[in-house]
Amino acid sequence: MNSALKIYNSLTKEKEVFQPIHPGRVGMYVCGPTVYSNVHLGNCRTFVSFDIIYRYLQFLGYKVRYVRNVTDVGHLEGDVDTGGEDKLGKRARLEQLEPMEIAHKYTVGFHDMMRIFNVLPPSLEPRATGHIPEQIEMVQQILDNGYAYEANGSVYFDTLKFAEKSGIYGALSGRKIEDLISESRDNLKKQDEKRNSADFAIWIKADPEHLMRWNSPWSVGFPGWHLECSAMSTKYLGKTFDIHGGGNDLKFPHHENEVAQNYGACGCTPAKTWMHGNMLLLNGKKMSKSDGNSIMPEELFTGNSPHITKGYSPMAVRFFMLQTHYRSTLDLTDEALQAAEKGYRRLMEAYATLQALPFSGGATGAQDQEVKEWISSVHEEMDDDFNTPKALARLFEIVSRVNSWKGGQVSMEGLSEVTFNELKTTFHTFLFDIFGLQDEAATGSDDSFKTIDGLMHLIIDMRADVRARKDWPTADKIRDTLKAVGIVLKDGKEGTEWGKE
Repeated sequence: MNSALKIYNSLTKEKEVFQPIHPGRVGMYVCGPTVYSNVHLGNCRTFVSFDIIYRYLQFLGYKVRYVRNVTDVGHLEGDVDTGGEDKLGKRARLEQLEPMEIAHKYTVGFHDMMRIFNVLPPSLEPRATGHIPEQIEMVQQILDNGYAYEANGSVYFDTLKFAEKSGIYGALSGRKIEDLISESRDNLKKQDEKRNSADFAIWIKADPEHLMRWNSPWSVGFPGWHLECSAMSTKYLGKTFDIHGGGNDLKFPHHENEVAQNYGACGCTPAKTWMHGNMLLLNGKKMSKSDGNSIMPEELFTGNSPHITKGYSPMAVRFFMLQTHYRSTLDLTDEALQAAEKGYRRLMEAYATLQALPFSGGATGAQDQEVKEWISSVHEEMDDDFNTPKALARLFEIVSRVNSWKGGQVSMEGLSEVTFNELKTTFHTFLFDIFGLQDEAATGSDDSFKTIDGLMHLIIDMRADVRARKDWPTADKIRDTLKAVGIVLKDGKEGTEWGKE
């Protein structure tokens, strides 16, 4: 295990040395999708970020129980505590399907998109509808402990009482209970049932037209949105576990209310460490369908969007996401995607070069120490709160050396074979096992890519001979003809590389 790993804790607002509750084991809960529509790109970024975190924890040797829920009930329009329409119910009416048909349809779509992005499945993926008894039991525990009250068949969490007794409400989000209480009572429906405007429903009595409903001691109804995560994280990870994650937009009210519910049920807070991924922007602005500033994953792949000039492969997009730290905003632009596509290809080409490069070094020397420091630096960057952009930058430093070895500008003198093999292993491990990238050129069309790559290297060698003879017109003709069919040659200090426009 690696005691050097530090994680930024959204609760304490500090980076902390990661020490799991149970040595060698990690319990991690991440809020999953609400399956009433196709998953949007911002969600994909969150799940890719936690996929990398999951992968790296496993790489460090931890046995990780990764729980990611599916919200298939209780998520009301506008996140209103009561009186709103369940998002699944609304979609079911629009598509003239049963709510569970909607949930199944979009869960399948979500899983398909996760496979496209090469996101590993979690250890467990519980559904809210599959855990109604556990949620009813938690409501009763909160009532028994005096942190909730029943009104006309609905049950509300007494936020003011919790804040006064615990002193921790608002610690995660930074919201003050006084500010919440002073908010206008007209902002929420059925306020007359609440003791305080900041209270939130943990069980909601169903209106006659509500499609999803269950029997409970208080009414025929359904659980509040926040309750499912408290109930399911407790069931599968225990009352207190290591990591709770999700998007930054979930800090309030969702995660703040989770903390309150868990405390109300068992007298303890759920997670030691809270992690939040930041939002995805489009051309510097928040994504919004109403403003026309949005793009779906499928549009990104096909290029069928006014915001981009062409389609981008899933791995180029995943590489693009890796280039920004998970806690920073990520601005999606056509120019940034083009740069990411080139960077991804360069990295994959360097990997292939390194794996095929014959060892021609000698005894341990200065270069051996330098390569070891490179290898160590990649690990150090990931140990610093999973800093993928800096880890990538370190890998690209190695790419330059690999290309220099290949081109003969730098010999392998002073490099041991043991270190050389360790470098090859590190490159493979980080690209594929930790970063979760796939060599798209080597999947599906492996033979055709190898054929094209072989021909291109032959053409590059022929052009090099032409240039050596100073036959500049012929050299330019080769370059311009290739460009006309979408292939670009790049001449640099480390030789000539090829790629698609």
